[in-house]
Amino acid sequence: MIGSMNGNDGGVSLSPFACIGGLWATELAEISTDPRVLETPGRWIAVLPYEGVPQFLLFSAWTDTRPAFIEDAWQGPEMSAWTSSLDESGYRAAVKATRQSIARGDVYQANICRVLSARSDSVASLLGLFDLLAAGNPAPYASIVHAPEHGIEIVSASPELFLRRDAATIVSGPIKGTGRTADDLLAKDAAENIMIVDLVRNDLSRVCSAGSIEVPRLLEVEEHPGLVHLVSEVSGVLEPEVSWAAIFDATFPPGSVTGAPKSSALRLIEELEPASRRFYCGAIGWVDDCGQRAELAVTIRTFWRVNNMLNFGTGAGVTWDSDPEAEWHETELKARRLIALASEGES
Repeated sequence: MIGSMNGNDGGVSLSPFACIGGLWATELAEISTDPRVLETPGRWIAVLPYEGVPQFLLFSAWTDTRPAFIEDAWQGPEMSAWTSSLDESGYRAAVKATRQSIARGDVYQANICRVLSARSDSVASLLGLFDLLAAGNPAPYASIVHAPEHGIEIVSASPELFLRRDAATIVSGPIKGTGRTADDLLAKDAAENIMIVDLVRNDLSRVCSAGSIEVPRLLEVEEHPGLVHLVSEVSGVLEPEVSWAAIFDATFPPGSVTGAPKSSALRLIEELEPASRRFYCGAIGWVDDCGQRAELAVTIRTFWRVNNMLNFGTGAGVTWDSDPEAEWHETELKARRLIALASEGES
C-alpha cells in the first residue's frame, strides 16, 4: 500500500506507481530487464531508454481511477535555471555538420537533439508535474512512472505512437514535420516524413509476414497544444511466434528520432550530441495478455530526473533542405510550452 505523502513536509516517500494508458498502477510486484517476461501473464510496463538497460515492471493493482493516496506537490525550477547541452551556435553547427554528412552520402536524414537541464532539489515526486502537463499540454500518450529506487522518474506528454499490438497486427505512427500551424509545414517536412515511413516499413518487415506491410495513413496533419505535426501510420502482420525481443531488435530505437539509414544516423548522433539522451527518444508503454496486446509511445515531450537534475529533450529532423536557424527554432517551439509548465510553482 502506498503511504500518504507530501514530500515538501517530510512525509513518507511514495512507493512505486505509474499512470499509463489511462490506468493507474500500484503495488510493484516484479521488475526485470528480460523482455521475455512480456510474454508471461500480467500487465507489464515497458521502459526502454534510448541509452541504458530496458526495464519491465509488473504492478499487481490497476484502476481507472486515481487512488486518493497518490498526491504530491510540485516545486519547479526557475525558468532561468535551465541550460542546454547545445546552445544556438552549437546546435546550428551540428545541423551544418549533418548536412555535410548528407552531402557525402552517409545519411539521408538525422534527428539532432539537445537536452535541457535544471537542478531539482525538491524531495517531491514528479506527480505534480504530471498534473500540470495533463492540464496544460494534454497528450494522447501521457504517462508517469515513479520508481526512483530503480532509477526511473519519468513524466511524458508524448504525442507519438511507437508500437501498438493487437494479436498479430502491429502498428507504428511516426511523426515527422512540425509547425506552429498547418501553413508552416513545408515540402521538406513531407519529404522528412516519407523517408521515415520507408524506414519504419523496413523495420517492421523484419518481423512481419511478406506482403503484409501497409501505410493506412500518410502525411496527415495532427493538431497538438501550440503546434501541428505530420503523422503517418505503418502496419503489418507479425510472423507466428515472433518474440518481443525480436520486435524491439527490429524497431528500436524509433526511426523518427534517429534517421535514415538508421545505423549511420545513430553513429552521427553519437558524434554530434554532447549529452546522453537517456530516457528521451526511447519508448514507454504497457504490454498485456501474455504479450498479445500492447501500446508503447516514443518518449518525446518527456521529462526525467536523475541525481537531482530535471531533464527535457528536444530535437529536429535534419535533411539536405534544412536551414540551421529554422531547425533551432523548431527545437525551441517543441520545448517552450512544456518548460514553462515545468517551471510553474517556482520558488
